[in-house]
Amino acid sequence: MQVERNKSILKKYIPAESVDIIALWIYQFDFKLKIKKGRSTKYGDYRPPVKGQNHQITINHDMNKYAFLITLVHEIAHLANWQENKNAVKPHGNDWKNHYKKLITPFMKETIFPVDVISALHKYMENPAASSCSDPYLFRTLKNYDEKHNGVLLEKLPINSVFSLKNGRLFKKGEKIRTRYQCLELKTNKIYLFAPIAEVFLVQEK
Repeated sequence: MQVERNKSILKKYIPAESVDIIALWIYQFDFKLKIKKGRSTKYGDYRPPVKGQNHQITINHDMNKYAFLITLVHEIAHLANWQENKNAVKPHGNDWKNHYKKLITPFMKETIFPVDVISALHKYMENPAASSCSDPYLFRTLKNYDEKHNGVLLEKLPINSVFSLKNGRLFKKGEKIRTRYQCLELKTNKIYLFAPIAEVFLVQEK
């Protein structure tokens, strides 16, 4: 049965107690879930049905299980909002926020999320934004559950540190302007703005 197959796949990506609900929603909302390789520009997205095809949701594979679940529910809220309103409302307006708050409610318990994630998620859900990573408190809390690696938040590096992105591009950290850091790309000498919570990799200068 398709629901059971979905459960076996979902167990790899989300907390065990959330699997039954999500597997049921995939069936009820009738959407195709695609697990994608890591994308630096987004964690997930929703596409409405076109030419008779199913709704489609894509989620990056390289998130921890709590971040994966939160992102997935975020995208399912887009689906529910589209079913009710089509394109008549803003993608991240009040209608979407209400759907998101309703859909996340069954998961707000300690058998699914750690206590610190629940606390951060409650605060975020007071006024959810376009992405969970836009909320520094929730983002930092979720990062505590990532697998250990060499990445570091940009805000932790001293000014003038050289760092790289996952794609190998090299930058030098500059001063903070309002909410973002001005960083110089070494190859092009162009200035880019980075959020303090951007994950980067320190380059040890010789």
